[in-house]
Amino acid sequence: MRLTRKSAQPVEPIGKGLGVTRRQFLQRSGVATGGLAAAGFMGNTMMRRADAQEKTQVSDAPIETKRTICSHCSVGCGVYAEVQEGVWTKQEPAFDHPINRGAHCAKGASLREHGHSSRRLKYPMKLEGGEWKRLSWEQAIEEVGDKVLELRDKHGPDSVYWLGSAKFSNEQAYFMRKFAALFGTNNTDHQARICHSTTVAGVANTWGYGAMTNSLNDLQNSRSILFIGSNPCEAHPVAMQHILLAKERSNAEIIVVDPRFTRTAAKATKYVRLRPGSDVAYVWGLLWHIFENGWEDKTYIEQRVYGMDKVRKEVAAFTPDVVESVTGVPEAEMYDVAKRLADNRPGCIVWCMGGTQHTTGNNNTRAYCILELALGNIGKSGGGANIFRGHDNVQGATDLGLMSHSLPGYYGLSEGAWQHWAEIWDVEYEWLKSRFDQTEYAGGPPMYSDGITVSRWIDGVLEKDENIAQRTSLKGMFYWGHAVNSQTRGPEMKKAMNQLELMVIVDPYPTVAAVMHDRSDGVYLLPACTQFETTGSVTATNRALQWRDRVIEPQFESRPDHEIMYLLAKKLGFAEQLCKHIKVNGNEPLVEDITREFNKGMWTVGYTGQSPERLKSHQQNWHTFSFRTMQAEGGPADGDYYGLPWPCWGNAEMNHPGTPLLYDTSKPVKEGGLTFRARFGVERDGVSLLADGVYSKGSDLNDGYPEFTAEMLKQLGWWEELSDKEKAAAEGKNWKTDLSGGIQRVAIDHGCAPFGNAKARCEVWTFPDPIPKHREPLYTARRDLVEKFPTWDDFESLYRLPTLYRSIQENDVSERYPITLTSGRLVEYEGGGEETRSMSWLAELQQEMFVEINPALANDLGIENDDMVWLEGAEGGRVKIKAMVTPRVGRDVVFMPFHFGGVFEGKSLASHYPEGAQPYVLGEAANTATTYGYDSVTQMQETKVTLCRLEKATA
Repeated sequence: MRLTRKSAQPVEPIGKGLGVTRRQFLQRSGVATGGLAAAGFMGNTMMRRADAQEKTQVSDAPIETKRTICSHCSVGCGVYAEVQEGVWTKQEPAFDHPINRGAHCAKGASLREHGHSSRRLKYPMKLEGGEWKRLSWEQAIEEVGDKVLELRDKHGPDSVYWLGSAKFSNEQAYFMRKFAALFGTNNTDHQARICHSTTVAGVANTWGYGAMTNSLNDLQNSRSILFIGSNPCEAHPVAMQHILLAKERSNAEIIVVDPRFTRTAAKATKYVRLRPGSDVAYVWGLLWHIFENGWEDKTYIEQRVYGMDKVRKEVAAFTPDVVESVTGVPEAEMYDVAKRLADNRPGCIVWCMGGTQHTTGNNNTRAYCILELALGNIGKSGGGANIFRGHDNVQGATDLGLMSHSLPGYYGLSEGAWQHWAEIWDVEYEWLKSRFDQTEYAGGPPMYSDGITVSRWIDGVLEKDENIAQRTSLKGMFYWGHAVNSQTRGPEMKKAMNQLELMVIVDPYPTVAAVMHDRSDGVYLLPACTQFETTGSVTATNRALQWRDRVIEPQFESRPDHEIMYLLAKKLGFAEQLCKHIKVNGNEPLVEDITREFNKGMWTVGYTGQSPERLKSHQQNWHTFSFRTMQAEGGPADGDYYGLPWPCWGNAEMNHPGTPLLYDTSKPVKEGGLTFRARFGVERDGVSLLADGVYSKGSDLNDGYPEFTAEMLKQLGWWEELSDKEKAAAEGKNWKTDLSGGIQRVAIDHGCAPFGNAKARCEVWTFPDPIPKHREPLYTARRDLVEKFPTWDDFESLYRLPTLYRSIQENDVSERYPITLTSGRLVEYEGGGEETRSMSWLAELQQEMFVEINPALANDLGIENDDMVWLEGAEGGRVKIKAMVTPRVGRDVVFMPFHFGGVFEGKSLASHYPEGAQPYVLGEAANTATTYGYDSVTQMQETKVTLCRLEKATA
């Protein structure tokens, strides 16, 4: 359904008042008159009456309406795109879409210009003698391929890093992980590492899957919602309609816990200001009151939770006075929030990068989960751990294995995992093994050891060879759909770029990677399509898959990402293995065949039932799905949940409806119900890890049980329910390696979850802190807390690299750098901002980089609003930015948005861009001033708490 204008009455143009600032903006960015937004926004001084003969010719060519999904955040908003004669002429938010229901945010409303932006890369280029030189695609692939082969031959396959993207479709993410494997390396990753890797690790190790448990729509049923480190008003604006409906329909308590009074806080019923980096202490403070008053769900804990007794012991030390000292939150405030959560169940918790981007990120995410387990909120409508992901397909790219520590579907890197995928790819396992460096290093042979993470590629270049658990340091980098300015330690990044032998940027835009180095050669730009110039599936934050139509043909000389991968594979000599069972049209692999290939192998997370045909049917009939429940009411997908949220068990023929709420035992597994996953064994120190007296509705096993295997089916007497063909495939296998799907089918026929029925666990005995602990940030102004809550000792090798903790924290720099620095998002921009700052509509809305400073701190420093200031980070990185004096932040905290780039330590890099490709808005990157610090489990970067100093810029 699209909106149709009902009135022919013209809209009155906006009057004077915007002229001066807009004109200044036009002059600064070099935009021609008429190049911005609509003419009605130019002010009366730029308007004149048009005679009839001057009116734009109206084409009578047919109009095609395509369906696509917004390519910014992970909410998954549906969009109607009108195309006429190959030109995207109009867009509308889909008013009949079950997620956004006709809503758009500022970023979503600008999608059409992303497809046609004049600021995009238009053809392949290379930097030669300090000048950008145009290349043909044939030249570019030949030159890049020759250099890659040279590096591989001289330094081994691990010397080249394949940095992928959360902007890929699912098919492209899978294709790139397969590409890296066939090249012979695990040195591949994407943005999930630096946004929600600590979520995936922490949550998956608590109850089985590392993803959002419920859905945005289900928030409408919540009676309390706790936002901690999440600001959806700016990061996920369309999600707010569901949150506000919870407030309206369920009288939900909206509680925002954040160091900054955000736009979301303005909509809350309760706001709590938190000291950055004290999340675990805050959660333990809430649990202290919950346990003290007996508000925990004792029956739920007894039946479905392991290790809560150890949490109680840890929480006992976080008395109200300790919590106030660590977090800055008084006892009365802590009690008030705890009581609101206890009195208003079911309730959920929502977190984003404010909770994840810490050295203790995995501790934070596990603490959040434990809070919800104590309240009995997991597996219930209106409850859950509702993790809002960032990029449009950061969930899908993670699921599809575009990570340095796993293969698609979270199978890991064990020999069994490689054998599983070798079978899916139909390549000889020994041949695949031969593609890797055969030497054994500190972490073992590279094929079976975690690769270097995107957060640490800088150290992968700069670290001495003898300290790296691979043959040499990194020599070549592919930045494929990545914003380097979203990563910490800008000055060291620049040094690493200068040291590389090869840099290849594959993106619709040049990105900051093209301009922040001091190189004069060895840099290539390959223009990739946007997701509106190709087709494929994308997974929203709620685990639902949606299909995108190709809206327009590839613009300029851009090519789809999977086609570029294929061209490189041809040059590098493994295109035949890459596309052995994937049809190639010209040089473009068939997207649907890639979908079908990962459908064959991803049994672990249930990416097996979402065939291209089912996904396209959902897309064409999205109007049949309920805005409240996400379930189809009649139509060809009757009974399905929109997008078949994983796990969608079995193959497509099994017709599983998808799982809307994880761990919900109130429904049969066949209808979307689920238990907690038996992922961690069946007992620990003589104590059962299996569920006690609770099971999914209709289950033939009325207690806890382990994961299903062929042997278990035989023991239960269910083996004969398999066909002869299924028996042959399932013999000796389990629910995640049986390629016939028979084991899953039979288990579900008996009402059981294929992955077992266990308890969630509060204790992760394989992590540095089995029970989450508060540990002070590496750079902290609270030196009085370091002795009581120290960080870890340094790690000799973690993801192939030395990782520092104590040796940094013990160096007190707080006298010179007394101010706490944090960072976050703006509603106008997304990620590193390269594409959104290259869209004229959005560029008008936010034209300058800035730092928020509390009035008291500003007065102490002699800084006034709009003054230019120098902010210097604790490791010496400096940014020159404008001061915004505001009480949004506390007296000892400053905030910067991280979407800007193109200025480095006071120097504009505008002249470094290829002609015509400079974004409209440039600014200092916040991460020039951020510092070293990585999570002890995932190597997540620390961007939310470090130290800095401020001074007024004199000139």
